[in-house]
This record gives sequence, structure tokens and C-alpha cells, in this order.
Amino acid sequence: MRATVHGAIVVLPKRGVPYPFPKPDEEQVIILAEWWKSDPEAIINEALKSGLAPNVSDAHTINGHAGPLSSCPSSSLDGFSLRVDKAKTYLLRIINAALNEDLFFKVAGHRMTVVEVDACYTKPFTTDTLLLTPGQTTNVLLTADRAAGRYLVTASPFMDSPLVTVDNRTGTGTVQYTNSVSTSAAITTTKPPPQNATPVASSFADSLRSLNSKQYPAKVPLTVDRSLIFTVGLGVNPCPGCVNRSRVVADINNVSFVMPTTALLQAHYFNVSGVFTDDFPGQPPMPFNYTSSGPGNVQTMNGTRLYRLPFNASVQLVLQDTGIIGPESHPIHLHGFNFFAIGKGTGNFDPKTSLSTFNLIDPVERNTIAVPSGGWTAIRFRADNPGVWFLHCHFEVHTTWGLKMAFIVDNGKGPNQSILPPPKDLPAC
Repeated sequence: MRATVHGAIVVLPKRGVPYPFPKPDEEQVIILAEWWKSDPEAIINEALKSGLAPNVSDAHTINGHAGPLSSCPSSSLDGFSLRVDKAKTYLLRIINAALNEDLFFKVAGHRMTVVEVDACYTKPFTTDTLLLTPGQTTNVLLTADRAAGRYLVTASPFMDSPLVTVDNRTGTGTVQYTNSVSTSAAITTTKPPPQNATPVASSFADSLRSLNSKQYPAKVPLTVDRSLIFTVGLGVNPCPGCVNRSRVVADINNVSFVMPTTALLQAHYFNVSGVFTDDFPGQPPMPFNYTSSGPGNVQTMNGTRLYRLPFNASVQLVLQDTGIIGPESHPIHLHGFNFFAIGKGTGNFDPKTSLSTFNLIDPVERNTIAVPSGGWTAIRFRADNPGVWFLHCHFEVHTTWGLKMAFIVDNGKGPNQSILPPPKDLPAC
């Protein structure tokens, strides 16, 4: 669980290969997360019994510290502190390891140059506010070019749906210039964006572009073999043992995913029947005005249903938020592939007009993307990695409720385009 022990794996360029940006003087990993006073597993289990949403966290943390401005009684006095030398440039590798919340990140008095997201280089751009959904990573250059002193660092939530309760506490830390002031000196503060700062979030997302250079080309599929539309949202299913005799569920194309007892990859590789079906709908079963309250029936279907793709197929997938219970942003993560985020918009995706807004030149490449509240996001990827790969919401509560599905990518020709066999000493489940 990301609420307990977590860390970072930093993959460096090959020896002798320079960064495609000015070489930093130092690097620092910064992990944003959530903290509960109770056992997170117990909290989610209690929520499943009640049929309601789990309790929000009790603090946001930066490298494990809630910070001095937090109301959390167990936070350290000063929290996380990054000591910097005047005029040096620092590469900050920032990870959102929170379970259920998108987070803004700011450093008082400083601007940051974004150079990489989800391990893919970007065209550099400068901003004073970052937005990371759970599971996303963002690398930025920060130059210590301010007056000597201490500067507040903040991690605060973004949620533009009034129906969703979040932990509205701000995790804090400091950037402190060396040989300048004592740790008791005043801190230059900054005001985090409002919780519902949609324009700030949209501006950041719209600024991201692939580097698309000769060395790092953006290989966007220009033709499409499979064009899919997946609605993502919430519903309500009967639950006789729950508090209100109903349970909040989540779904893709009205299917709440049921986890099997046999591993999907195992069942696929050994052709085990009865574990899953490959009839996941590629389009919404019943089209409607997705961003309205929708049809009167809010119940979803349950099933372990997968969607099959031929090897090397080019896929366009439109992820459409629904307002059946209420519009809400969803950070969607795809296992096994990077994809290109070629377009997004508000309201319903319209194939007649929305296609003209697509960016097929330098769209950002990543593996986790936010579907905006009451809107849609379009991605493209090439299915060149055979196997079984989950697509799911990176809000832990939503994936627990069933907002997930999986793609089967069939083998191609020969061993280099086929699933590797399991190791001979693989323990039996």
C-alpha cells in the first residue's frame, strides 16, 4: 500500500548520454503522500462493509513529514527541509504516492522548469505550480536564485467536484539556503491554489508537450486500428449487508470489475477457461448525455471482462467522465505501455468536432493521465507488448470499487513478439 512503506526507483540515462537540459548540480527525490491515524487497510475494509466512501487521510506529507504548519500532532517540528546553495540548480524528482488525491506542489518565491513526466522528457516550460495525480512523476529544475532565507514548500489537494470530500490539509516543508539563517528564522510563505482551482490544473496539463527531437521522437500512431470509448464513473449496486442496503461502486463502460481468484496472465497463458471473458464492450453499452445525471438506473454490471487486441494494433481510447452520481476527475493508469495524450475537453466527446482538436505532433507521453471532471481525454498507444495489462483509476478507493479492466494483447510472430514463459521455479499460487 502506498500509505505505508514506499520509495523511489531512479533510472538514470546511459553513461555518457547527457540530459536534454542543463545539467543540474544536485538531485533530490520528493515523495508526496497521505497519512492516516488508523490502519489504512482497516479503513478501506470498514468502507467496503458500510458501502460508503472511506475516511479521508489525516495529513499530507512531503518525504514522510506533514510539516510545521500541519495540525497533525505527530508531525516533526520543522518537517522536510531541502538545503540549497546559492546559484546552484537542483533536479527535483517529484512523485505523488498519495492514495486518493491529486496534489498541487509549490515552492514559495521560486519558479520551476518542467523537463520530464512519467520518465519521458518534455519541452521545458516554467511554472510556479505543479499538479500530480496519484502515481504520476514530474521532474523539474529549481535554481536557488532568491535571497538567502527559508521558503515554504506546499503539497495541497485538487478536487473540483463539490460532491467529493478530500483531506484539505496542506503538507509543508522548506527550502533553506545554506549559510544564511537559523532554522528558527521567518519563512517566506506562499498560498496554495484553491482546492477547486480547475484553471490552474488545466493550464499545467495544457503546457505539457513531448520533446519530439531527433534523439527523442514522439512516435504517435497516425492511423488507428481500434477506436474505443470508455466511460468512467460511479454507480450504486444493491448490498443487503450494508448500512443503506446499497454500495457505491465504480465502473468502466458500466462494468464493475470483479477480481478473479486465478491470475489473469496465468489463465491467459495456460488457456484456463472460466476465469475471464474477452467481451468487454469497446463502446458504452447505452449512449446518453454522459456529463448529465444520466439514465435513471444507476446500477452497474459486475464481471471479469477483458478486451482483446491483436499484436501491434494502434489503439485510440477516449476516456469519458460521467455525471451519473456526480462528475469527478479520474487519474487513469495503463500497465505495460506508455501512451500519448492527444486531446481533452469538457462535456461529451464528439467524434465530429473533437477530432479536429487533437495534437498528433508533440503530445505528451506518459502512463497515467487525468480525465477531467465532466470531460474527456483521448490517448493513443501501440499494442506491442503481449500479455494481460490492467487499465484502472489510480484513486485507490475507485479501483477497489471496480473502476478497472484489462487488455489482452495477443502474441505476434515468433518468440520476440510473444509472452515469455513463466520461470520453472515459479511458486504455485
